Amino acid sequence: MISFRAEDGFELQGHLHGDPATAKAGLLIAPAMGVEQRYYAAFADWMASQGWLVLSFDYRGMGASRPAALKRSLRGLDADIHTWAERDAAAALAHLDRLLGDRREIHWLGHSLGGQILGMLPNRARVSRAVTIGCGSGYWRENSAGLRRYVWWLWYVVVPLALPVFGYFPGRKLRKVGDLPRGVMAQWRRWCLDREYMMGEGGDALRAQYAGLTAPMLSLAFTDDEFMSRRNTESLHGFYAGARPEMRRIAPKDIGERRIGHFGFFRDRFQRSLWPQVSNWLA
Repeated sequence: MISFRAEDGFELQGHLHGDPATAKAGLLIAPAMGVEQRYYAAFADWMASQGWLVLSFDYRGMGASRPAALKRSLRGLDADIHTWAERDAAAALAHLDRLLGDRREIHWLGHSLGGQILGMLPNRARVSRAVTIGCGSGYWRENSAGLRRYVWWLWYVVVPLALPVFGYFPGRKLRKVGDLPRGVMAQWRRWCLDREYMMGEGGDALRAQYAGLTAPMLSLAFTDDEFMSRRNTESLHGFYAGARPEMRRIAPKDIGERRIGHFGFFRDRFQRSLWPQVSNWLA
């Protein structure tokens, strides 16, 4: 485990896979909403074995970046998704940059939310190539049919009741998503209820910021993703107009599997079928 600080001084925790002295390039893994960095360890180790220096990390309040004083409750932690992107993810990217120096490229791999936030980073120009996994807009009316019934209850009943009562989103107790800072969940709710997702709140300035990102981008999406529909995926990647994303939509049967889903890509049984799609494209 390694420590580094965000611009505002918040101490974040990450894990480094590979050797900075010999790595051909860097890869930063940005987690999904409510997912801890340890979930990506097997994939990170495999990418390191292919020659990359891989850094995974937890956003503030999550996993190893949850201070001891907040272990029982995230009440009082002031953070929203912009904080996670503009401070935490930006700090992780800057730390990997310091380890590698200017002469080696850094690539971005974002799972779900991790692919949504790249356009917010102030140092996003340091990213040479980007890969998104199971990434799309969270606009609820474009979600898969089964999920729409669930998120209506989440956005209109559970979250409005839970946030003022607990001061954060107690996902562990509710067995939904995981514990999240109040600002993160409140902002995510606003985005998911807006047809334009984060652009509804960010406006023309944020839209231009995303469109101005020109690093080549690969999107890996899955036909059995229980969260992201094709429309979700296309909507989100439409914001990255300057990157002209290469879109790959994979069915489990295409690789001889019965199931992939929203989280399956990172399970080690896919190291021969799915993981090389990332390493080969980045190379």
